Amino acid sequence: MKAPANPPVDGRFRFRLDLAYDGTDFNGFAKQPNLRTVASELMSGLVKIFGEDAEDFQMRVAGRTDKGVHAQAQVVHIDLTPTQLKRIRRGHSVDERLNRIIDPDLRVLSFEEAPPGFDARYSALLRRYRYSIADRNVVPNPMESRYRLEILWKLEVEPMVAAASEFLGLRDFKAYCKERDGATTIRVLREITVKRRRDGVIDIEIEADAFCHNMVRSIVGALLSAGSLRTTNAAIRKSLLGRRNENAYTVQPPQGLTLIKVAYPPKSKLAAQAELAKRMRTLDDN
Repeated sequence: MKAPANPPVDGRFRFRLDLAYDGTDFNGFAKQPNLRTVASELMSGLVKIFGEDAEDFQMRVAGRTDKGVHAQAQVVHIDLTPTQLKRIRRGHSVDERLNRIIDPDLRVLSFEEAPPGFDARYSALLRRYRYSIADRNVVPNPMESRYRLEILWKLEVEPMVAAASEFLGLRDFKAYCKERDGATTIRVLREITVKRRRDGVIDIEIEADAFCHNMVRSIVGALLSAGSLRTTNAAIRKSLLGRRNENAYTVQPPQGLTLIKVAYPPKSKLAAQAELAKRMRTLDDN
């Protein structure tokens, strides 16, 4: 790898890592004491290559997935000191070195110098998740059971498609999120699709500028209820006006959920997008 062409950030040089992982045996992404997480597994490889880092390489992630949630297209950034940078061997791929160290349920797809202004979390324009459901129409497949929700009754797709439209646009999703102090629950939900594949599995894809904790799996709970003919669009519309403890829709299990896309603006707009994303959003935003 060549020496970075971009100036350091606070004395460190920033790199982008693209990841994929099977979340089944991870306790989520974020580092937690005495628990195996995606961050801790990745950190173990980084430490062996670059040495201990008191600030955990200032790692930041595009989306902090929960326990059991998978990713095909996760993005993180790390910052390396000039001393750590010298441990990148010329002509050797850092992603290949990491993949020889870390466990095989986590793979580093690429390790590249980040462009100026890049922030894995705040520069992102959107995240897209897929939730897969195998209902009574689907032949059970133990090779796929780690990656989808399996239920014993039939779902109707048309009511699910109709119900999905209730969530679109700029909304306060407090009824569908686990609220955190100082964090907004206002999001722009850009798209929801509900489709039954040829093999019978139903894929729900949800795209937004960002998601709050449990938001995707709560929305899936409402759509599953609609597909089971246990709720109406009017009831979902009313639920969006309430608070979390007033929402009757169950947060669905994690194994059906996969992060499939994180998108960023052109390089010239990365820093501006990061500053915009740090602002506290209101329902008056356009």
